[in-house]
Amino acid sequence: MAIGLAKWLGCEILNADSRQVYRDMRIGTAQPTATECAEVPHHFVDFLDVEKLYSAGQFEKDALHWLDNWFSSHRTAVMVGGSGLYIKAVLEGLDEVPASVEIRDRLRKELEENGADSLLKQLAELDPIHYAKMDRSNTQRVIRALEVCLASGKPFSSHHSNSAAERPFDIRIIGLEMNREWLVDRINARVAQMVESGFESEARELHPKAHLNALQTVGYREWFDHFDGKLSRDQAISAIQVHTRQFAKRQMTWFKRMDGINWFDASNRMAAFNWAMACCAERGWSPAPLDGTDPPMT
Repeated sequence: MAIGLAKWLGCEILNADSRQVYRDMRIGTAQPTATECAEVPHHFVDFLDVEKLYSAGQFEKDALHWLDNWFSSHRTAVMVGGSGLYIKAVLEGLDEVPASVEIRDRLRKELEENGADSLLKQLAELDPIHYAKMDRSNTQRVIRALEVCLASGKPFSSHHSNSAAERPFDIRIIGLEMNREWLVDRINARVAQMVESGFESEARELHPKAHLNALQTVGYREWFDHFDGKLSRDQAISAIQVHTRQFAKRQMTWFKRMDGINWFDASNRMAAFNWAMACCAERGWSPAPLDGTDPPMT
């Protein structure tokens, strides 16, 4: 869908997936293929070593800088991805939030030794507001919230102004949704395809770096458990499928809470495309297809 829109509009694509930014994670993060990147240039893909820390706040700065340059000579850009915080950062802006690698590492060690309960208890005491509304099964977010509380001496929730920053460009948002049964089938098939494409070998190469933040990611964690003797190979593959489905559910919960998303059935992408074209028409602009044909929406 993004490639079809970008080709029709004559523009390029910004990746908004927080794991596709890393090198050596091509299969497990489903990075755009060489063929797809040849069709339309993709930015913020496969450019960081896994040892590097990269935040939504940094993405906001980098993406806005790129867009500022891009819009000096182009009318549109397409951003695509499922990392809600990255998308929010570009569309609305994020508050400056302190960070401490030392505190983060200590909390991760505590998680490994004592489990999540002790971290959740601390967070409930330090920031009951955020604790009440957050996804408490997401240990990375629990650690991040605690890190901010401990580094700043203030609740994590106090760093959120809830006011969107003004942007010097118009924003139109397309959300694609699908029947749950179809989604489950697609996820299961995609995991199987990843395995066939060499996902296990890719994860094995990264296993010595399993402690890194970039690798606290669905798919890699399950392979690491297999390599460590905690899961059989079949159990690891099954766990990847289950955890990916759970992650997809959390993603949809996040995006359903976002304002301004125009939802379309993923099986009827032409409806979404026609809506995008109507948005262009509202601005008095009717882009022509680059090759004189309909956009590739299949």
